[in-house]
Amino acid sequence: MASLCFNSLPLPPSQPRKLAEAPLNGGLKPIVINGDPPTFVSAPGRRIVAVGDLHGDLVQARCALETAGVLSSNGQDLWIGGETVNGNHETMNVEGDFRYVEPGAFDECIDFLEYLDEDEDSWDEAFVNWIAVSEGWKGDSMSPNHWAPWNLVKRQKGVIARSILLRPGGLLACELARHPVVLKVDDWVFCHGGLLPHHVEYGIERMNKEVSDWMRGLNELKSSPQLPFIATRGYDSVVWNRLYSRDAADLADYPSHQISSILKETLQAVGAKAMVVGHTPQTVGINCKYNCNIWRIDVGMSRGVLNSRPEVLEIVDNKARVLRSRSDIFGELEVVDCT
Repeated sequence: MASLCFNSLPLPPSQPRKLAEAPLNGGLKPIVINGDPPTFVSAPGRRIVAVGDLHGDLVQARCALETAGVLSSNGQDLWIGGETVNGNHETMNVEGDFRYVEPGAFDECIDFLEYLDEDEDSWDEAFVNWIAVSEGWKGDSMSPNHWAPWNLVKRQKGVIARSILLRPGGLLACELARHPVVLKVDDWVFCHGGLLPHHVEYGIERMNKEVSDWMRGLNELKSSPQLPFIATRGYDSVVWNRLYSRDAADLADYPSHQISSILKETLQAVGAKAMVVGHTPQTVGINCKYNCNIWRIDVGMSRGVLNSRPEVLEIVDNKARVLRSRSDIFGELEVVDCT
């Protein structure tokens, strides 16, 4: 799961590039957020858009967010959006598991640490400004790291830099700690892999707090487990579960009716109408199953996965539909009504 965004008004299909506007009549009730990090959100009357896994592809991510109408298409990357939900790759990096990290990402960690040492702005400003700075460095070929040969010494330096930033208590880990692994917005629940009945029984706010504390490095000062296993580790954890996202042929031990029953029990326990998940690429694009109680929104849009056309799930008045651009270059918007 990449991003959840809350807008006040639905975006007309004929105006895909226009950012959503705030209502003029002040008739909407305020958004109410409970939990730290956020766990339960009341956002009556708001348009919700959910974008699936990005896997580090900035070009495709921009296209998806433009399709959603939350990012300007004029190159200025103007944003109107909300909170994200942490997934398996976020938790893996905080664990120090860098198996899926490309060499360029290690390079960027080296550059980012050097930039932070030289920058006198606040962390928030430095974090926001980094993308523009890094792209400028790449364009000018000024960075000593981006174009240097990849060797063992450089790799070690990159691993150290990434570990400093993403270890529990590190600057980027603390940034990730602001976001939940499970988020319930009105009648919809969002998570990366999938929520199960025993997760709800354990407590989704409790899980979010434990993951956040772990990422902030606070668990070392408490009696809490070093790693929040139920949320971040194991095949049936919140960020790794694929029960609702795989084809029936891959789940011989779980008949369709049993999966539907587990999903129904989970939704009833958490008080939700439907669940939205990522994590498992869907070759047919965004789709729903089990009476549309589960929405699978990972379309494998990254060039490192399926290189699929970006798609976005839009929820308005408890009804969901799929938004996609008709071409690889952002253009006319195609809308598919599903419920």
